[in-house]
Formats: sequence, structure tokens, C-alpha cells
Amino acid sequence: MQTQKVAQDLMLTIDQISQLTGVRKSTLRYWEKSFDEFLRPARTHSNRREYTLEDLDTIKAIKRLIEDEHLTTQGVRLKLEKIVTHDKQTPPRGNVRFG
Repeated sequence: MQTQKVAQDLMLTIDQISQLTGVRKSTLRYWEKSFDEFLRPARTHSNRREYTLEDLDTIKAIKRLIEDEHLTTQGVRLKLEKIVTHDKQTPPRGNVRFG
């Protein structure tokens, strides 16, 4: 139970997300604009991005859809919409994972 609380409160910087995913920081900032309905990191008082573990999953999904499935930005957006719509229709079972 305590571990779940820590995981929910864990916030990652753009540097950490970049290292974990292999996605450049400039690309992450671009994806934030391109997929703003799916990827909205929180901001600190000094305007730094803070990503959740759910944001990390979303970034991994975007990367997989672009690199492995060769989808365009519009294709990624459509696929993410399907995933989000599907997840809203099914009862939650813990963390939602993309791909």
C-alpha cells in the first residue's frame, strides 16, 4: 500500500524521462504540443515540467506507435483516442498501460 502511494506521488523531470525513454528533450516538448490532450506534464512554480508514471507510459506508447508502427502524428492521435475511449468504458484494474 505504501509503495503504491509513493509511485502515485513520484514525479520525474524531463531529463529523467529522456534518459528512461531515449527520447530527446526537444522531441518531448514537441510531443507535449502535438498530443496535448494526452500528454500534459505538471509545472513547478519555476515552470519546470514534472511527469507522472502515467505520462511515462504515454510517452512510451507514442514512441512505439511512431517507431514500430510508423504512424504519423494524426495516426498516433487516433490510436491514443481509441485507447483512452476503451479504457474509459472498462472498469479500472490498476495502472493503465499503453502497449
